[in-house]
Amino acid sequence: MHFAGIRVGLVGPLPPPAGGMANQTRQLAELLQSAQAQVTLVQTNAPYSPAWAGRVPGVRAVFRLVPYLLALWRAVGRSDVLHIMANSGWSWHLFAAPAIWIARLRGVPAVVNYRGGEAAEFLQGAQAVVRKSMAVTAGLLVPSAFLQDVFARFGMQAAIVPNIIDLARFRPRGAKLAQSVHIVVARNLEPLYDNTTAIRAFQIVQVQRPQARLTIAGSGPQEAELRQLVVDLGLQAQVHFTGRLDRDAMAALYREADTMLNPSLADNMPNSVLESMASGVPVVSTNVGGVPYMVQDGVTALLVPPAQPQAMAAACLRLLDNPDLWTRMQQAGLAEVQRYTWGQVAPLLAAHYRQAIQAK
Repeated sequence: MHFAGIRVGLVGPLPPPAGGMANQTRQLAELLQSAQAQVTLVQTNAPYSPAWAGRVPGVRAVFRLVPYLLALWRAVGRSDVLHIMANSGWSWHLFAAPAIWIARLRGVPAVVNYRGGEAAEFLQGAQAVVRKSMAVTAGLLVPSAFLQDVFARFGMQAAIVPNIIDLARFRPRGAKLAQSVHIVVARNLEPLYDNTTAIRAFQIVQVQRPQARLTIAGSGPQEAELRQLVVDLGLQAQVHFTGRLDRDAMAALYREADTMLNPSLADNMPNSVLESMASGVPVVSTNVGGVPYMVQDGVTALLVPPAQPQAMAAACLRLLDNPDLWTRMQQAGLAEVQRYTWGQVAPLLAAHYRQAIQAK
């Protein structure tokens, strides 16, 4: 086996909430264990103890950071290699950077697995401190050529290890476009993901497809605002908010969908796009960040400019009005996601682990 006998310290968030990086961390832990690795998890978003500490600004950072550092110190001591799931902003400074330096202090190689569509903006202001930390690691892994290019612009080399999709869970329902159109959005309800554009695009689609319905799966600070927009547009009967769904419920929702909209303003390699394609659901997405690196416009997805509801609606209607295009895109998406299976990714990741351990 690729990972037999390797002791891996895995640092990252876990559900809840079931966001992209949290889901990837949990899935990676499960897959590594199934491949006979010994995994020690260090959760960066562990619940506050006591619970009241999470409601006190300033205090909550201490109550999260101190237990995290203690758990990290113990985990590094039991590991042959430390795998750090990293992101931009305070997530880097509070969780990734301490993990790198503790691993350095204890003589354990650290592999940084960086994610996030806003890497360029973050590195523009923090490249000096990031480069200093990265200089003592055993390597930088990113899930896409987009992030590889971003880091190259700041003088840091990265290797690509793609996201992993569970094709047993995310699988297609069938091969035909339904008569009653069901459109899905699966992003957090926050400004970065611009769910407002998806709702306004659906309003345009619904004029031509009165039986169409929209399901928005996610949670976030904009929920009340988005619900009010739906009321203002008179779409209460057609738009359903599910809240955040776990991975099994999300997979079931995809199997009921005909099209997925990804309206985000910045992105790296959104799992929702990969999960949609794996579920046989053609995607209409904005052409931001890493999205054009992972799909081909007109082949595996339809791409439109961000913050343009008319363009998103036109692309959606083009897909829904053309069953042959819908089927071709569905089949192309199903073929494309074969690159993201554990069988394809595991040898790449194992090679980086062993290289890091041998370099030590």
